[in-house]
Amino acid sequence: MQTLAAPDAPESLASRLAACRLCPRGCGVNRRQSARGFCRADDSLAIASITIHHGEEPVLGGGQGLCNVFFRHCNLACRYCQNHQIAENNSPLGPSQTLAEVTANIAAILAQGIDTLGFVSPSHMLPQMLAIIQALGKVGLKPTIVYNSNGYDRVDNLRALENIVDIYLPDCKYMDAALAGRWSGAADYPQVVMAALKEMYRQKGNILHLDRRGVARRGMIVRHLVLPGALKNTVAALDFIAHALSPKLHLSLMSQYRPTPQVADDPQLGRGVSIAEYRLATETMERFGFQHGWAQEPDSANWYNPDFTRKNPFSD
Repeated sequence: MQTLAAPDAPESLASRLAACRLCPRGCGVNRRQSARGFCRADDSLAIASITIHHGEEPVLGGGQGLCNVFFRHCNLACRYCQNHQIAENNSPLGPSQTLAEVTANIAAILAQGIDTLGFVSPSHMLPQMLAIIQALGKVGLKPTIVYNSNGYDRVDNLRALENIVDIYLPDCKYMDAALAGRWSGAADYPQVVMAALKEMYRQKGNILHLDRRGVARRGMIVRHLVLPGALKNTVAALDFIAHALSPKLHLSLMSQYRPTPQVADDPQLGRGVSIAEYRLATETMERFGFQHGWAQEPDSANWYNPDFTRKNPFSD
């Protein structure tokens, strides 16, 4: 196990590993001694992949893509997660890496002309994320930082990130507590995500700032994945984003849901999203006045299926 030394991260967050309440679950586990909390993560870096990624939103990194750091395990653990190979909390944390090794791997990708760095599933790994950012800064690297979370975030942690994160890329998964409880074990997700997104919006506003190349440098993009048979949840999520935040926000409305083996036999999750369901979702998006962002093609479920056994999980 590669232990993350406390001085490598701001004490306000790093100290919480001794009684972890980094995420809304508030397990209180000492992650310096064990990995018995909900996420089953210890205080190691626990990185599954550092890779160039051309994601769903083309403004993130532009044509060159961005460098994404994928952390292992998750504080939400959705039953249908497309990253289930690394997100399942009963899976091994994998071989440990030192902070120097991680910094060198990221620096090698940034040296290719990429200047955006994303952290995927960082909510339970905030001290580790901050340690990496600080280490990069010490060698003169200050890329645009993207915080790509599931939206199950604590407001006080987000406040601590205000001058560190450049772009928030959160999910807004559920406004239905029953669905959140059944599919992600977090019936409080709606109230948590509403508070989290309001804080992100307070920090970044509704303008996505682009450079001359059309690459995002500051702002907020909200993702919503349309789920099969859950159109009322989608309508409620879009309603919240439009009216509690702003319809001027950039919205990424995704149709890419694809059943994983874990839910293949589930009567609702075991099928894809129908063309009719996604069409109604896009009509709702238009009705609520969203003009900025992205919709997906109906067959996008065939495009975004990473394999984390590969060095580049997103290669064909």
